[in-house]
Amino acid sequence: MDDLYARLRSTLAPYGQEHVLRFWDRLDGTSRLRLARQLESFDLGLIDELVKTRVLVATPAPVFDFGPIEVTRLPRTASEHAAFRRARRVGEDLLRQGRAACVVVAGGQGTRLGVDVPKGTFPIGPVSRKSIFELHVERIRALARRFGTHIPLFIMTSPVNDSATREFFRMSNNFLLPEEDVVFFVQGVMPAVDFAGKLILDAPDHVFANPNGHGGVMPALVESGAVTEMRRRGVTEVFHCQVDNVLVKIAEPVFLGFHHETGAQMSSKVCRKRDAAERVGVTVKRTDGRTAVVEYTNLTEEQTRRTEPDGSLSLWAANLCIYWYTVDFAETVGRDVRLPFNLARKKIPHVDGDGKRVEATEPNGIKFETFVFDAFPHAQKTFLMEIDRAEEFAPVKNMTGEDSVDSAQLAITERCARWLESCGVTVPRGSDGRPQYPIEISPLYALDAGQLKRKLPDRLAINGPLLLDT
Repeated sequence: MDDLYARLRSTLAPYGQEHVLRFWDRLDGTSRLRLARQLESFDLGLIDELVKTRVLVATPAPVFDFGPIEVTRLPRTASEHAAFRRARRVGEDLLRQGRAACVVVAGGQGTRLGVDVPKGTFPIGPVSRKSIFELHVERIRALARRFGTHIPLFIMTSPVNDSATREFFRMSNNFLLPEEDVVFFVQGVMPAVDFAGKLILDAPDHVFANPNGHGGVMPALVESGAVTEMRRRGVTEVFHCQVDNVLVKIAEPVFLGFHHETGAQMSSKVCRKRDAAERVGVTVKRTDGRTAVVEYTNLTEEQTRRTEPDGSLSLWAANLCIYWYTVDFAETVGRDVRLPFNLARKKIPHVDGDGKRVEATEPNGIKFETFVFDAFPHAQKTFLMEIDRAEEFAPVKNMTGEDSVDSAQLAITERCARWLESCGVTVPRGSDGRPQYPIEISPLYALDAGQLKRKLPDRLAINGPLLLDT
């Protein structure tokens, strides 16, 4: 153990991080090995570079000139509707051929929801109380059944929630998705540092580290062997979404068709910002012609409020983290590209002088994360498609308020109500215009309003909560 201590100290010393060994004499053999393995897994050179260039020096975010980007809008004309029908046929053929896989990014816990479990396990169905994961899997199963194919689901977890997520799926029998079609892979982590650039112990034998952001998905796909598995299956296109969007239309054929037709390496769905003040990143076109996403925190007030002659926002294309990308592109980025790290001041647990854990009450350190949309500038060809927010985007971030459990469940009910009304069903609504009762339609019952119309019983009356399920 003396040799191990000496080796670790000599590795840490050039970066001024020897302090993480200060409890070494108190640790037993198992704890010493645990700390050693963790320290040896860190890229100390990268951490030192980030500390010197981003933490200790107030380096501004990279700046580039940009403007509005061309987006395929929701169809209005006959020719636009024809283009959408053509794209649908292309996408459906690709699904039938088994060319598509789904990646769901699910590395977080439901801390902001008041629960300490993987967010995807949260019961969100307004009537059924099905989990977020189950709703996603039901859509995949329904698509696979419709097109007579397999659509493998790749779930990116983190070291924090990997075992709990796997166990949840095991106990739920993968929600009847074939076992070979459920693949878990784990994203990497990055240690946080305090404001002086020092690593933070959250236990005498452990350095605090956090998942490296959703930008870790492509490196993790490569390092875990998931890309190899995709190629073995003949998959060429990857659908990507965040687990918490409960309205997402996973592997939607029209989007896939356009993505493939245009030869895009990475494609994105966008929607109109609610207003100039909405705190959401926007998709833009750089002056070099490449696509990029600019976080709202990096937009000036003038850029945020800039309008077109008709009064609409110039930078309106809200980024939703709904993508298609090719397996080739994912492998290239995952293997050869280092996406930029973003810094966030956070409250980080740490140990006191006696080695006791302390929960921070104020921000005391910096987390490093990467974002998957920073891969866009590396794509020679991209495609952007406008969607109706009410139909496809309802994230669950908080327990109440905006982007909450309440708003997501209402969004599910509202979408189901619109589908029913388009089929001629009377939906009781209150004085505020909202449905009086929660409504839920399983994807296994109907993937869209057209399929719903073909399956509805005659003279359906809604007199209370409604669940249409298999």
